Amino acid sequence: MTKHKEENTQLKTPQGKGPNHGIMMGGGSKAKDFKKSFKQLISYAKTYKVLIIMAFIMAFVGTILNIIGPDFIKQMTNEITKAIDFRPDKGIYPSETINLGLINRLGIILVVFYSLGFIFNYVQGFILTTVSQRISNKFRKDIAIKMNKVPFKYYDTTNIGDVLSRMTNDVDMVGQTYQQSFGSLVTAITMFIGSIVMMFITNWILALTAIASSLLGFMVMMVFMMRSQKYFRTYQSKLGAINGHIEEIYTGHTNVKAYNAESKEVQTFNEMNEDLYKSGWKSQFLSGIMMPMMGFVGNLGYVAVIIVGALLVSKGNLEFGVILAFLIYVRLFTQPLSTMAQAMTSLQSGTAAAERVFEFLEEKELEDESYKTKTLDNVKGDVEFKNVKFGYEENNLIIKDFSAKVKAGQKVAIVGPTGAGKTTLVNLMMRFYELNSGSILIDGTDIKELTRKNVHNLFGMVLQDTWLFEGTIYDNLVFTNTNITIKEVEQICKTVGIHFFINTLPDKYQTILTDKVNLSAGQKQLLTIARAIILNAPLLIFDEATSSIDTRTEVLIQQAMDNLMKGRTSFVIAHRLSTIKNADLILVMDKGDIVESGTHQELLEKDGFYAQLYNSQFDPS
Repeated sequence: MTKHKEENTQLKTPQGKGPNHGIMMGGGSKAKDFKKSFKQLISYAKTYKVLIIMAFIMAFVGTILNIIGPDFIKQMTNEITKAIDFRPDKGIYPSETINLGLINRLGIILVVFYSLGFIFNYVQGFILTTVSQRISNKFRKDIAIKMNKVPFKYYDTTNIGDVLSRMTNDVDMVGQTYQQSFGSLVTAITMFIGSIVMMFITNWILALTAIASSLLGFMVMMVFMMRSQKYFRTYQSKLGAINGHIEEIYTGHTNVKAYNAESKEVQTFNEMNEDLYKSGWKSQFLSGIMMPMMGFVGNLGYVAVIIVGALLVSKGNLEFGVILAFLIYVRLFTQPLSTMAQAMTSLQSGTAAAERVFEFLEEKELEDESYKTKTLDNVKGDVEFKNVKFGYEENNLIIKDFSAKVKAGQKVAIVGPTGAGKTTLVNLMMRFYELNSGSILIDGTDIKELTRKNVHNLFGMVLQDTWLFEGTIYDNLVFTNTNITIKEVEQICKTVGIHFFINTLPDKYQTILTDKVNLSAGQKQLLTIARAIILNAPLLIFDEATSSIDTRTEVLIQQAMDNLMKGRTSFVIAHRLSTIKNADLILVMDKGDIVESGTHQELLEKDGFYAQLYNSQFDPS
């Protein structure tokens, strides 16, 4: 992605300026709407609602089967107790035999119920895992599509590492939420309500005892859950910030070492890492303490049920099997509280991550151009700038009133001091940014009437900052132009002067570019020049395209470029004025305006601004 360079340095996000660096678009300052994000999280899965409903039904049925189990255990226990119970004072005498047939039937029913419960819960887990991965996949696709729809200005004020963190860490967290939280919540709620119902059916006194002893834990859980949410939200933002910092420091590690800034950057990292640690520790501590607390509450429930149950049995008001069943019900009652605590912890993390993902997906997009039908195909190359005005900020114009006419086939050089608006002009021509006012015409057609895709197809572009991706050299060269033969590619590479070097590589044109393939900055730039030529576009843009090439190679490249520019309208931005002496037209820019125009010789004869620039590079004596 192309960014304006010298003209907008004042708009860049400061690099490594403290622990809050990299938080995108005020993500760390503005209040997040938890409910809104949670609703979005639910609605985002509507495509898979049938599968999710099926999973919920299976979780519900599987849980019900597990809840019914203790009632059969109660019956089995009571049947066994009859054979050993001996209380003559109550007129109760032991039975001579145990009804093994009844116990066997109850045992078989229990095995069937528990087996079916396992199968249903396994299937719902499989469904939710599949759905969560599909949703994560959809999130990544939507983010990738969105990245191409947001304006270029967005990337000038955004840390790229933070955007990547949203696509990786945050999306993974959302996927885990779908997989773990929702299924667990359905199971836990069903288990919680079902166990309460079964306890009251079995014995209302023991039911009230178990519920009263567990109610306190539930209330405490809700308090901790509400307090921990803000720390989960902060943690996700800090994680994005530290990822952004690491990404930019790794990218610029050569500069960091050259300026002996290792200790400074380590200190910045440590500050950010400490912030991440604090928010992570607080969120995990507050959520993690709920599990042992629920375990403690569950043990209190066991004790209360046994004490009250013993009193009732001693008075002959309760069968022993009921106590055994209640001990299981207490576990089934308190376990959902722990599960809900875990699920809510995961849900908080997922919702905090979803807030960041949806925040990006809701960013303002470029204007929809689907209604535009006009296209330029057979372009001659006439370009006209009419009263162009532009500023990256509304009240700070960089291009103040620019007008110029360029004839088809001309080589146009754009020169001027740093900050004059040279690269900005090229970005406007490519429609990377929209004009404040005025118009740019190609062959008499305003580029606003064309889609951005059509405009981009008209230009081959070589930037000062080279970009190569991991793939073969051939793939990097042809890029989007697949209608070209290997012989044509080799011929262009010979013209550019990179063919010999490519043939020295192990697999020549099929060599895969990785970190192990050591290319110099000049070689990388030659590959990008060849790529632009292979594109065979009617207009060419070279933005300091030879800045990383040695003087001798530069002369050869200039000759090759001059031959390849014939018949194409070319715009060359250059600081070394010796490289553009043969340009058909030189536009001299200063403070956003054209101050002079003409050929090299004409401008020298004027002895004006261009002459001063030229003479500052070459001693006139």
